[in-house]
Amino acid sequence: MQYISTRGGAQPLGFCDATLAGLAPDGGLFVPETYPVLSQETLASLVGRPFEAMAYTVLSRFAAGELPEVALKADIDAAMGSFTHIARTPLVQVGPDHFIMELFHGPTLAFKDVAMQTLARLMDRILKERGRRATIVTATSGDTGAAAAEAFRGAANIDVFILYPDGRVSDVQRRQMTTIADDNIHTLAVAGDFDDCQRIVKALFVDRAFNEKVAMSGVNSINWARVAAQITYYLFAALALGGPQRKVAFSVPTGNFGDILAGYVAHKMGLPIEKLIIATNQNDILDRASRTGRYVPGTVSPSTSPSMDIQVSSNFERLVFDLSGRNAASIAERMADPRTGFALTEAELAEMKTLFASGRADDEDTRRQIGRTYAETGLIVDPHTAVGLKAAAEADLPAGTPIVTLSTAHPAKFPDAVEAGCGRRPVQPERLEKVMTDPERSTKVAADVAAVAAIVLERARAVTA
Repeated sequence: MQYISTRGGAQPLGFCDATLAGLAPDGGLFVPETYPVLSQETLASLVGRPFEAMAYTVLSRFAAGELPEVALKADIDAAMGSFTHIARTPLVQVGPDHFIMELFHGPTLAFKDVAMQTLARLMDRILKERGRRATIVTATSGDTGAAAAEAFRGAANIDVFILYPDGRVSDVQRRQMTTIADDNIHTLAVAGDFDDCQRIVKALFVDRAFNEKVAMSGVNSINWARVAAQITYYLFAALALGGPQRKVAFSVPTGNFGDILAGYVAHKMGLPIEKLIIATNQNDILDRASRTGRYVPGTVSPSTSPSMDIQVSSNFERLVFDLSGRNAASIAERMADPRTGFALTEAELAEMKTLFASGRADDEDTRRQIGRTYAETGLIVDPHTAVGLKAAAEADLPAGTPIVTLSTAHPAKFPDAVEAGCGRRPVQPERLEKVMTDPERSTKVAADVAAVAAIVLERARAVTA
């Protein structure tokens, strides 16, 4: 299987090369030339199977023979073995036909662990076999950085540089990145917002000389392998609730559109999905775009759900590419400067609405939803999950349709926001105790491409090698 750029200016790559590259050299995102299809018989055969079996079924289709079966299964098993729940992503019922899928049982207590733990092992295996090093430069609004630091810590062939917006992630999120003592992990506190971090990373990717000198790669949701690994939990939930014979809806808290894009790809692969609900906080560019067809970035407003404090949603490009009939020239023109915005055509918006709906929750809505959920179910949820629950409650679905809200983070990662909502301080998992006391390591840097590039050039082992 070949992977092509959404902007049409890059040579097609195989799965392993696309995984190492991360972002396409023309600034676009890699997507498969065609989506592999899982037959209804194949989906039915996965009912009741372990999460690992579903993950192999998905990833083996995208790897298309590039990774030996034994090796791929071993990497998946090792990755999922880092989770504390036997089901990996268990479902909890919170109302009639309404379920929460807990995606926070991995090492950093956030949904990013599901894909990141697998991606780290795949990349390390590929690099070792090729006798190469890589330099990962990634932007995070909180959870991606923590998951990357944990997954890649100590990797012999990989250095990781994590850009996070200084003062705009929770204390727990920051400490999960900055207390990693391994020499290959470098955290950079950028004087700006997440969009500044993301802008810098993209600029470094398209600088061919810099990219080649440091052997640059990326692991946030611009990396197709991350999206592919996340498809698994959509299958896991849908098949547990009556699929493939019964359609299921999903409410997905999202800022960069990567998590919900995985649901879209699951649908393209043959999983029957009634609706994918885009749940946003007050940084609601995705809600506005899905309602009006106008994608117009604004100013990032800090919130109690900081992982969604984004106004330039990278993965939306992959969806628009498909909506446009895979018209790469159109995407290159519209995405040349994402901050200027663009419009979907009437046909593109109409097609999007056949599968997607959206909802919005500001900080006050989020606080109330945390309190309401606790009062009605006794469950304590984090603010991102609360945003998803509000969107799910407002969804217009056929009677009897199960809806799954993705619970993307453990409430202990956002204790102040949780306590403000329900009056209870979440119990701190044992995994966080050391994080909250260990010394931190971080470098403050201006929101400037050259400043970040200088740090990477100075520290990356791929340069000296």
